[in-house]
Amino acid sequence: MTSALVTAAARAPHIDWAAMSPYIALAAGGVVVLMAGVFTGRAARHVTPLLSLVALLATIGLSIWRLGDATDVISGALRVDDLALTLNFVLAGAGIAAVLLSWRSRAAATAGHAEYYALLLLSLLGMAALVAAQNLVTLFLAFELLSIPLYVLCAAEFKREGSLESGLKYLIVGSVGSATLLYGLALIYGAAGSTDFVGIDRALADSAIRDDVLLLTGVGLTLVGLAFKASVAPFHQWTPDVYEGAPTPVTAFMAVATKVAAFGVLLRLFDVALVNAQLDWAPAVAALAAVTIIVGNVGALAQSSLKRMLAYSGVAQAGYLLCGLVVGTQLGVKATVFYLVVYLAMNAAAFAVIVARERATAVGDDISAVAGLGRSQPLLAWPLTLAMLGLAGIPATAGFIGKFYLIDALVDGGYAWLGIVLVVGSMISLGYYLRVIATMWMGDAGETVPASSVPAPATPAPAAAGAPPVMAGGSQEADDLDERVAGDRTQPEVLVVAWIATAAIVFFGIIPSPLFELAGRAGASLTGIF
Repeated sequence: MTSALVTAAARAPHIDWAAMSPYIALAAGGVVVLMAGVFTGRAARHVTPLLSLVALLATIGLSIWRLGDATDVISGALRVDDLALTLNFVLAGAGIAAVLLSWRSRAAATAGHAEYYALLLLSLLGMAALVAAQNLVTLFLAFELLSIPLYVLCAAEFKREGSLESGLKYLIVGSVGSATLLYGLALIYGAAGSTDFVGIDRALADSAIRDDVLLLTGVGLTLVGLAFKASVAPFHQWTPDVYEGAPTPVTAFMAVATKVAAFGVLLRLFDVALVNAQLDWAPAVAALAAVTIIVGNVGALAQSSLKRMLAYSGVAQAGYLLCGLVVGTQLGVKATVFYLVVYLAMNAAAFAVIVARERATAVGDDISAVAGLGRSQPLLAWPLTLAMLGLAGIPATAGFIGKFYLIDALVDGGYAWLGIVLVVGSMISLGYYLRVIATMWMGDAGETVPASSVPAPATPAPAAAGAPPVMAGGSQEADDLDERVAGDRTQPEVLVVAWIATAAIVFFGIIPSPLFELAGRAGASLTGIF
């Protein structure tokens, strides 16, 4: 018996616990947050978000500690290098913003604080594992780990029809995307005879395999499966409905984190495992990028809902990010990583303002909610203004530097025509980004909360004898929460998110060199490209 245990231990894969520490922090944080909800009772509304922030800050600290040390862990299933660690910073930043925006949200109160934040951390664990995946099996497992908690989080406000509809739509479309991805990965394995990215790269060194229909079909299906998650047209139809129906803190989290995860794995899969087949897949990716840029920007023009507008904007941004992938160079990887970081800042600022206005007005996320905001609440108007300018690519913002960097990569890689499409798309986007700015600074604040839109007082729902009355449409705790928010419209944690993100937009728009250096290290970690 003892000898059998020794033999089994000898065969077990070596695990570098130091390299795995950022992922352990997320996993342990999810478990601790869930258990804290059991023992803290009503105090969980403050304890669980605090513990979540501790786990996310620990992840950032451990990722900084491991920078510069590229390590294969769990028999090469994961590659913990500067690309994975840099994207960990972005994912953790998106998680911190989501936790702060959720602190007073009805979603966290309705779903249960511990469960809500634990699902958030576990989804982040899946995303972090996905961008480090170096094996097809690991890729799919991480993909599912990030997706399943998001399905639940979208439906967190289960007493609201829109949230349930959002979760159901995301589940159905996400399942189709997962099935397509799995089929594509299976075909790639069948053609290459290996699930490891390095093994696939070696197999594709044979030109006969590169022209194999089995391989090309697998690559196409894999690209489609990941395109669903990244909101790439024409696989974006779910995005506006899900973004609009989901709780706004969850929408803010999805808008950034899912793109980081999807593009992180796209960079590693296509620029490592499939780099020898670039001549076959690059034209298809370039066509997808062009279609996505146009569809996203044109679709956003007609939207009056800020969340739907940002959903279509996110589709267009996915097209911009595909431009960094299509060239298959280190410069393309650097440009994509740079843009992912600034994309976090621009979206965090925008969604923070939307959260604040949803809680303070009766018109939800309609554009009229920000009418006259420049005069009534400039502390909210300026972050949204700079976020819109950054997303549009106006000079002196980080968004401009990011787009310029992507165009540079396209020209250097021989795709100047796609750079022109990117510029045209940015010009179209001015039509809806500037409309938001004009509404804030030139609109009539009196239009923000029309009398007809104020909801009638809730009536108590029938309760059991001796039990306190519960308002129809939500729990007693959720209703108490709404009353506190209505009485305290400063929402300091929301302002913190908005202004830190705004500072990043301005700082990296004027002094981008620190972020250039970090993105450069991430790009250099993919040694198979030049």
